[in-house]
Amino acid sequence: MLEERKQIVEYSKKLITRGLTTGTGGNISIYKRELGLIAITPSGKDYFKTRPEDIVILDLDGNIRDGSLKPSSEWEMHHIFYKNREDANAIVHTHSKYATAISCMGWDLEPVHYLIGLAGYEVKCAEYALYGSEELAENALKALGDRKAVLHANHGLTALGDTLERAFSTAEQLEFVSEIYYLTKVLGGGNLLTKSQMDVVIKKFYS
Repeated sequence: MLEERKQIVEYSKKLITRGLTTGTGGNISIYKRELGLIAITPSGKDYFKTRPEDIVILDLDGNIRDGSLKPSSEWEMHHIFYKNREDANAIVHTHSKYATAISCMGWDLEPVHYLIGLAGYEVKCAEYALYGSEELAENALKALGDRKAVLHANHGLTALGDTLERAFSTAEQLEFVSEIYYLTKVLGGGNLLTKSQMDVVIKKFYS
């Protein structure tokens, strides 16, 4: 899975340069379905010092198949998504400022801007659970539903996609929507798009 490892190294750096996390926060994975294997960022490793061989390879039972480092503490969340969402082949978990602020309010991200349609009509906020816990993974799956992103209360955001490029793009665009949502709250409340309006947007996105 050398190509997947290289992709993760590349996009891990973008987590920092695009302002989607700080330090070693966040994590990224790719699922190779035909092999039943997941490539995931290691725990606590500086993204700019991470090499392809540092990316950990796991099976769906959480066993390390290749790699000498510990996998991300959120590996259980990645696993539960891949087991339950056949459309997911990549996951990007961020600690981006505005999305995290929304999650710290315990709010769902509402359709204040059409770009939320990359994830669905809205993005739900999962109930709080300790980072890296099985409970966090279960809460996230429950709140995710059929959408492509979920907020974690007092924690951050996770986006999924059929490719890493799309998962990352969704996470990045949702940070923009979160900032707009924050600004509309400051201004007194936004003009939310209706379900029928968002249905047209989502259909156009995936046509």
